[in-house]
Amino acid sequence: MTSIKDDLPELIPVEGKDGLYRDVSSTAIVKDNQDEYDKYMASYNKRQKEAAEKRALQNEVSELKSEMSEIKSLLLTLVQDKNDR
Repeated sequence: MTSIKDDLPELIPVEGKDGLYRDVSSTAIVKDNQDEYDKYMASYNKRQKEAAEKRALQNEVSELKSEMSEIKSLLLTLVQDKNDR
């Protein structure tokens, strides 16, 4: 397991909280577990990809519905023209 403490030496341990440190320069609390962070980011990226795929499918369905509506309209016009003759 890699440690964030190796990369950021200005971290002060948070009392009573194992693996949590306060960054002196930004006062942020950081967790000292790169493996958990990597798992979180993999999960986040997977959710983002799935959401993008869902949006793409929704757009494609909307386009298909629009095209089907146009085709239906053209067919109705052809039928009406044929009946009018």
